[in-house]
Amino acid sequence: MAKLTQPVLVVLPPHIVEKARHFANQVIQTVDYTDSNQHNLQKISNDHFISKLGEEAVKTAFENLGHTVTGPDYSIYQAKQKSWEADLYINNYPLAVKTQPTSAAKKYGLSWTFQASGKRKDPVLKQPDAWVCFVACHDNNNEHYHCTVYPPCQIKNLLFKPPRLQHLQGKKLVVYAADLPKHD
Repeated sequence: MAKLTQPVLVVLPPHIVEKARHFANQVIQTVDYTDSNQHNLQKISNDHFISKLGEEAVKTAFENLGHTVTGPDYSIYQAKQKSWEADLYINNYPLAVKTQPTSAAKKYGLSWTFQASGKRKDPVLKQPDAWVCFVACHDNNNEHYHCTVYPPCQIKNLLFKPPRLQHLQGKKLVVYAADLPKHD
């Protein structure tokens, strides 16, 4: 099977965009992000929407290389039922996916955040051999979403930095695109 060794552009079809949007609108009823000082339901919905688009883009990229992909999960869980399972499984191997919209990248630099607060912490941070795939979602056109999928990296090979926004420091860790490991 082929490996993803270079960034690849994925164009998501309208039915996938609509499925992700529907999921995001449903899931906001079940989340509590007060530990991150996030109370804006529109932003929370958009974050879930962009995240799901990223998962779909990674799925497409790997399927196009001949891999078997399980996920993304579109189930709506109540707060106590939520888990930190992998976003996707590539040939039955867990893969986390982190997505940033390019509209946010213009403000903060292309980067991806990991939860690192006392209340919520990405378990993948404690798994140095775990894999994560980063995605830039080009959200400048609300009808057609294109995503750049970067090659997967192991957690132990990533450089984590504090977020640029002061109010997120101590609650999140960030990986900047400029610091991603180089691939052959």
